[in-house]
Amino acid sequence: MDLNQGFIPAFIHSYFIALGVLLGGALIGGIGAFIAGEAPLTEIFKFAGKLKIWALVAAIGGTFDTFTSFENGIFEGQTKDIFKQLLLIISAMGGSQTGWMIILWFTQEHVS
Repeated sequence: MDLNQGFIPAFIHSYFIALGVLLGGALIGGIGAFIAGEAPLTEIFKFAGKLKIWALVAAIGGTFDTFTSFENGIFEGQTKDIFKQLLLIISAMGGSQTGWMIILWFTQEHVS
């Protein structure tokens, strides 16, 4: 995530990028499962579980920018950057969790 843009737009982008990666990846994977002759809803549920961490990584823009911001915060005393990065990570986690809940409601795999 580029910290040169405004923080609120970056916060919102982080949430929706994670949400989109999880929903898009799981649903497109479900189409592939259907074409392959597998149970699509079960596969969508499995894909969503596997994609949660990747949605988070995609939303924060990779790990190197985050580590650079943490390094600046710790060694150069810029604690504001650490706080911003933590909030962006929390936003991405929220988007990923929201996508997970939508997939959970859609597939009903947790109901036995």
